[in-house]
Amino acid sequence: MRRRAALAAIAVLSTAILAPSALPVVAGEADVIDVLVRGSRDQGYRIDVTVRHADEGWEHYADRWEVLSPDGTVLATRVLHHPHVDEQPFTRSLSGVRIPEGIDEIIVRARDSRDGYGGRNLRVKLP
Repeated sequence: MRRRAALAAIAVLSTAILAPSALPVVAGEADVIDVLVRGSRDQGYRIDVTVRHADEGWEHYADRWEVLSPDGTVLATRVLHHPHVDEQPFTRSLSGVRIPEGIDEIIVRARDSRDGYGGRNLRVKLP
């Protein structure tokens, strides 16, 4: 019985280390809940990102999302200029995003003005 409990604890710990975005999120952090990528490497991509966050007003709101390469390099940033208190979740786009050769998937993360990054990220294959 002790061995089974120890193995279960190891499995939970490995999940936390290998897939932090799969863990429950703390209330108040901005979560990326959907990403749509259209376009091509040659013409640039249009990326539509849906974010959910309990915006409270100017003191605490989702204020940006970013497109990252798999190694964590920031490739593009979409600044969100105002709270979306009555529009949740909300979707905003960014066009002309250039993704370097050799990158076949991106990570999209959102940030809020009080807690920073830490909500749910999404990993997306490029078309």
